Amino acid sequence: MNQATSDLPVDLTEGDITRIQLGETEILLVGTAHISQESVDIVVSTIAAEKPDVVAVELDQERFDSMRSEQNWEDLDLLQIIKNKQLTFLLARLALGSFQKRMGGHTGVKPGAEMAAAIDAAEADQMGVELIDRNIRTTLLRAWRTTAWWKRAELVMALMLGVFQKGEVNEEELSDLREMENISTILDQLGEEMPDVKKVLVDERDTYMAYKLANIDAKKVVAVVGAAHKPGILRQIREQISDEHMTTIDTVPPKGSWGKALTWLFPVLVVGLFVWGFFNADATQLKNAALAWILANGIFAALGTAIALAHPLTIIAAFIAAPITSLHPGIGAGMVTALVQTLVAGPKVGDFQTIGDDISSWKGWWTNRLGRVLLVFIFSGMGSSLGTFVALGWLKNLI
Repeated sequence: MNQATSDLPVDLTEGDITRIQLGETEILLVGTAHISQESVDIVVSTIAAEKPDVVAVELDQERFDSMRSEQNWEDLDLLQIIKNKQLTFLLARLALGSFQKRMGGHTGVKPGAEMAAAIDAAEADQMGVELIDRNIRTTLLRAWRTTAWWKRAELVMALMLGVFQKGEVNEEELSDLREMENISTILDQLGEEMPDVKKVLVDERDTYMAYKLANIDAKKVVAVVGAAHKPGILRQIREQISDEHMTTIDTVPPKGSWGKALTWLFPVLVVGLFVWGFFNADATQLKNAALAWILANGIFAALGTAIALAHPLTIIAAFIAAPITSLHPGIGAGMVTALVQTLVAGPKVGDFQTIGDDISSWKGWWTNRLGRVLLVFIFSGMGSSLGTFVALGWLKNLI
């Protein structure tokens, strides 16, 4: 691995900067920790010393806009997010952001500060800026849809545990994490535990960024990427990555036909039991089964909504909606209750601005109005699912 030039700070570790020559283009690949002041200093000093034509950063357009726009939260249309069935995506983004922000609190550095510093330095000297990462929505959706369904619960649990993890980190530990051998060990462990997730979150993005870097038309490029991506980029940047492969990894795979069939299997089974009961069971059995379906779904969904301290109208909506939405996989009880809660007691601008800090504690989920909408979405859905299985005890009597 090549050492940085002599006019760069002498305290740079060997693994932080790698100089690559691709034809007429020289690339300085800088591996960073996203919450490290040392990484910020290295990025700024490298750009100042090298004076590149282009600064490339591990961002996509959506994250770039979010970073640069102070009004980003105010512009968020929560109702549209619910209608577009993107609450789960928002929850994942908030969980990841909360974890990074809390870790950054230990070092006093805002997550992604080195990316912002790189952009500021480039714009100050009128250098080009290239966004080389894949769209965050594509990445998260690919991670979800390519993960086996029995592994998804593990993925969600890991994500939520990260929100409440209380571990601290300092600059010395972050420096150790940027060492190539330590990164390789961590990635190997992730690959063993969650190979599908590691492939999408790390490997595919390595490929994507290597391709983007190799196709930048400039004499000199300083590329700022998370240290975890540096080994993969170095392995692939000289390879011939086809346009076809890039299209594949930049596309959200459709839901599998088996997955679609399974989501309709249970509703069809329930309706089939009622049809069977209508023709074969006595009127009392059919009445009791219908009443059990309504009460079990409605009560458990309403109970879950009440645990989230939802508005009374939202609790009533949960009771009414759950018996119906349980028969349609495309409309969950959580969607209905989240929509009602947003309409009658929706979050204010301040709730959006503090959500990252608030959800790092249990209490914050309930005190922040946006957090409460998310709790309503989760708990009402869980209650409805539990009620559905409870109701099956009565439905089986129709046979």
